[in-house]
Amino acid sequence: MTMIPERIHLANLPTRIEKLDRFSKQLGGPEIYIKRDDQTGSEIAGNKIRKLEFSLQEALNRGCDSVITCGGIQSNHCRATAAAAARLGLKCDVVLRGDENTERDGNLLLDDLLGATIHFITAEQYRNERQGIMEDIKKQLMVEGYHPYIIPEGASNGIGAFGYYAAMEEILAQEKQLGLSFDAIVVAVGSGGTYAGLFLAAKLLGLEKAIYGFNVCDDSEYFRRAISGILEESKEYLDSSFTFSPDEINIVDGYVGRGYAQGRPEERQMIRELATLEGVVLDPVYTGKAFYGLTEEIKNGRFQEHETILFIHTGGLFGLFPQHGEFAG
Repeated sequence: MTMIPERIHLANLPTRIEKLDRFSKQLGGPEIYIKRDDQTGSEIAGNKIRKLEFSLQEALNRGCDSVITCGGIQSNHCRATAAAAARLGLKCDVVLRGDENTERDGNLLLDDLLGATIHFITAEQYRNERQGIMEDIKKQLMVEGYHPYIIPEGASNGIGAFGYYAAMEEILAQEKQLGLSFDAIVVAVGSGGTYAGLFLAAKLLGLEKAIYGFNVCDDSEYFRRAISGILEESKEYLDSSFTFSPDEINIVDGYVGRGYAQGRPEERQMIRELATLEGVVLDPVYTGKAFYGLTEEIKNGRFQEHETILFIHTGGLFGLFPQHGEFAG
């Protein structure tokens, strides 16, 4: 049995698995189920808290009293980090890509309410300098007497990946309870850590499950490299070894649309349709794009070899509100 790192328990787990019965029948093809990781909590809602349970435990084990992380201006990860840090009594600094004059709404409003110190930087700085900027903040905090711990974008690194290794163990237990087996698992990919954890578990547990990721930014080649890097980092925490090829990483490209956090009418229509049929609300940045991609691929004949698909709802509801104007009418 593979031993994985220690974690702190913050999320409301296990999250439910529900069948999208009406939607599946209307779409045709495989049966689609959804895992409600949007319900891991309220302030900590979404997939990031699973990864943060491992990152923050490592921070506490190292005697850290402060965390620093980064993301977009409506980052679900930064909001979840701020909430978890507040719960644990840790100082939290978040480096956000965006304009400081942006209206306080959605996740940005919550970052503020949760007491995070917010540092705004430009898109160019974020792309080229964010690690150095976080290191500079760390140095300043150390001068002030803090012991900081840096968490990368999305908590997507070797330690964070174990959040979705543990989630896969949870899914296996739920399969037994439900009396079914998912032959494919689908997830949105924005930084790679969620996919990496699912892939890692499938490898180490010897599972015959296809893991598909729909990228919401960049391209498939970028994420094969990024996920490979995360998997290599995860080996440092394991008492057993595994091998993999980047070619085994299934990233379904073609659904980035207008770009990261920029939606299209067809994606918004999908969000509305699923909400109306099933009472499940997706977000416009991650799950809306990924679920739209999944349905288009099924319509085009892909995934027909699968009978039962599990789509992981990774949260992001707070990011819907700043885009309310896009859903008017």
